[in-house]
Amino acid sequence: MEVKIYYEDTDCGGVVYYANYLRYFERARTQYLEERGLSVAALMNEGTVFVVVHAEVEYRSPARYGDTLAIDTVVTDMSAASFTFAHVVKEKNSGRVIVEGSARLAATDGNGKVKRLDKAVVAALESGAPRSR
Repeated sequence: MEVKIYYEDTDCGGVVYYANYLRYFERARTQYLEERGLSVAALMNEGTVFVVVHAEVEYRSPARYGDTLAIDTVVTDMSAASFTFAHVVKEKNSGRVIVEGSARLAATDGNGKVKRLDKAVVAALESGAPRSR
């Protein structure tokens, strides 16, 4: 997934505001799921809501206004009710690593009660490869 950095993404020094990377991770996770045939909205309507229970971000190099970032996302760990996404953000043209991070998500019933991942969700996450459209 790619993200173009606009002025609104930066702090007063023209560097991407640190918390924005969590937003970019969220977009990348949503795209990852959609590419594998999983709609977050449909899952919510069916009674499965994913919540972030842990997140980490390690800042390697600043991204600036005008940069285009490439975000690589993979699932690195899965249990009966949770899974972890790992993200690597690079500046598209140079390949310079900007940020590395991860987020662990738990499946809930929408009321905060943890539930097992549906078999179809597990299969899609384990596939690793996007489904053709």
